[in-house]
This record gives sequence, C-alpha cells and structure tokens, in this order.
Amino acid sequence: MLPVIALVGRPNVGKSTLFNVLTGTRDAIVADVPGLTRDRQYGFGRLGPVPYVVIDTGGLIENPRGVEAQMRAQTQRAVEEADRLIFIADARAGLSPQDQFVARELRRSGKPVTLALNKAEGLDADMVAADFHALGFGEPVAISASHGRGCEDLMARVLEGFAAQPAETGETGAIRIAIIGRPNVGKSTLVNRLLGEERVIASEEPGTTRDSILVPFERDGRRFLLIDTAGVRRRAKVEDAVERASVAKTLQAIDEAHVVILVLDAHDTVAEQDASVLGLALERGRALVIAVNKWDGIPAEQREQIHRQLALKLDFVPFAPLHFISARHGTGVGELMHSTVRAYEAAMRAMPTRELTRTLEHALSVHQPPLVRGRRIKLRYAHQGGRNPPRIIIHGNQTAAVPDAYTRYLANVFRKTYDLFATPVFIEYRTDANPYERERRTPPARRGRRRAGSGRRGR
Repeated sequence: MLPVIALVGRPNVGKSTLFNVLTGTRDAIVADVPGLTRDRQYGFGRLGPVPYVVIDTGGLIENPRGVEAQMRAQTQRAVEEADRLIFIADARAGLSPQDQFVARELRRSGKPVTLALNKAEGLDADMVAADFHALGFGEPVAISASHGRGCEDLMARVLEGFAAQPAETGETGAIRIAIIGRPNVGKSTLVNRLLGEERVIASEEPGTTRDSILVPFERDGRRFLLIDTAGVRRRAKVEDAVERASVAKTLQAIDEAHVVILVLDAHDTVAEQDASVLGLALERGRALVIAVNKWDGIPAEQREQIHRQLALKLDFVPFAPLHFISARHGTGVGELMHSTVRAYEAAMRAMPTRELTRTLEHALSVHQPPLVRGRRIKLRYAHQGGRNPPRIIIHGNQTAAVPDAYTRYLANVFRKTYDLFATPVFIEYRTDANPYERERRTPPARRGRRRAGSGRRGR
C-alpha cells in the first residue's frame, strides 16, 4: 500500500507549506476525526517518484502547555503512523535547542529520518548544513518550500526503496472494497455481515509496506476482496480493531480500492470529517457508494428530514448512490452490494474511441461551447485515457478556455450514455498543435536560416 510520510519539526519551520507543495493543494485537507485536532492533516502526495500519504503536523515542543500539549500528542500519533519521517528545520535560524529536542524524539521512534533544511534560498548549502550534521541524520537536503526548490530531490531520497505498485493486486477479477467512516457508525457490523459470523481473518497480502490485509469473500456468486488495514484478527476482535484504524490507513485503503463504501450513522449528522474523507476518495477517483446505517431505528416522520440533510451536505458527490441499511439485521445490504458491483463495472468500463467521439459530437450539437474572444472553442474527438476512474481525453483548440460548467455538462453526458454509475468521470483536454503554425508565422528569410542552422553552428 502507499507509504506514509510524516512532516515533523518545531513550529513555524514551513511544514504546512511543504505539505501543500507535496499534495499540490493550496489549503491542506483536514481529516477531522474524534481526538484529532486540526494540527494533524492528511493528503495524497503527488510530488516524487511514487505516490504516498503525507501527514502534516503542528510541531513538537518540549514541556508543552495547553494547546501545545495537544499539538505534541497529535504529532506523536503521526510519527507512530508513518513509515518514514521528514524532519524540517529552519536553515536561516540555524540549529536550535528545540531542533535538538525534536531530533532526540525522532531517534526514539526508530523510523528512517530525512533532514530537510527549509528557507535555504540564497544561502550556501554547505554552510547551512554544517551545524546540522551533528544531529546524526546524514546529509541534510536544502530546500525552499515556498518556491518549490529542492522538494523533488528531497522526496526522491525519502521514498528511496519504495517501488510503484501495479494497478491490480490480489485475486484477479475480484472487486476490492474499502469500507470507511467515523468510529461507531457500524463499519465493523457491516464487515461481519459480509464475512459471516465464524470467519477467521488471516489472509495477509505480501509485499506491502504496512499491515495491509486483503480478505477474500464471496456473495451471490461474485468474488470480493475487503481491504482491511487493521491487521490479522479473529471475528471476535473485529469490533475494536476496525474502529481504531488510523486516518493514514483509511487513505491507504482508498488508494487500493475499486469501490469505497462510506458508512454514515442515520442518527447523526454528516460531519466535516465525513465530507473530508469523501473528498479524498473523490480526489483519488474511486467509485463511491454511501451506506446510511441504523436506518431501522429512525421514525418515519424523521426520514424525510434526513434525506434533505444528506442531499445538502453531500451535494459535491451527486453521482454517489445512497443506501439506507441496517447492517445488524441485514436490511438493504443486498442492494448495497448490487450497487457496489455496478459501480465497479462502471469504473472499469471500456469505451471505444469511435463511440466516445460520436457522443462528443452529439453533446456539441445539443449545447455548443462558449465563444472565447469571438472565437468558438473547437472540440474535435475523444478517446479513453484510463479506468478506475473513467478518464476521457478530449482534443481540440482553445481547450484551456473550456469553462468548468461545460466540463460538468460533458461529464454528465458521458455518464448517462455509458451508465458510469457511482464513479467520478475525469475529463482532460489536449490542445491540438498545428504543424504549419510556426512556419506560417516565421518570415521566409528566417525559415531558410533555421533549416541551415546546423551549418552555421559549425562555422
């Protein structure tokens, strides 16, 4: 599964800035679960040789008080969750007693540590690194997170030894499901319902970086793999272990899955952490199914109100089907699994280029793209660029000017035409290059000089 990287250091050394560079975001996505402050943030890392989960922390402080004590506790949790650590220090401030305290704490963890000296722009890298060699973490990497300098080199070192995992792992043809949600919403009850009462979970998938377990089971003649990151355990221990799974492991499970099932408690409101983790699954392009559990205990007069609240809070994933279930009694679980299979088939669907282009042409005939500086955007043809999620590449002219609203219109057309049920549809645009454009704009005399350029360089 994806390696987990934690950013650690004293406060105000640029950890959040580096987090945003690594995740390609401006504002860190906060996974706000019970017992978790906003000082511990999670995201999918994009910068580097392989994908990973990155954790931003508030900082480590010696003898903390009040909020600082919470911040330290959250940082220590992140260190425990991580496979590798990036220790960030301020190159301009030099080595401080606080840095030495952080170094002692990280050495105790036993995790591999890479030292990054931030804010190093305009400074001599060797002089900056001199004092920090005493910490014993090897050659520091000088970076400027605010300018993005040195960050790729940093991640190449941090992720050394991790290889990109193949897209398909485990049993061929099996549907991989990640069941996610806040504690006490009934995830473990749903897991037990799917696996059976006497099931012993002991199927460990080799070659992973953490305790990733792929648990095979069958239902209605179809094979599934439940992605379980809480470790090998017997059914009697499922209840506690599933609910204790960390946020980092949840993100790992999302990355491994074909379909993500978010479990909500019908007695509770949709919380910020539900929307956050659903947003991360959406960002990763996973097919999404939402199970509203404990529905059997909801009075009839309250059900319409809950429907309205869900529509309001989950409007950013309108394609995700809602299933109202009772995991304990099994009510609605069959329909939930039917949607899971349908979502998998949609996410993996093949769409021939000729048919995609024909669908694009029909969409254009119904609703033309807008004018840009008096010229119509030209969209010429489409082809499939990937699966899980379905990715459609559209070629044309002035594609950078296509409005988001028109992209959503096209995504909905493709979704309806190809029954892309419960899965996000990613559309990418490519601007066709005109091979005659450069020559048309180049004066004739200059064209001749360009063709003879190699001879001129030789003189």
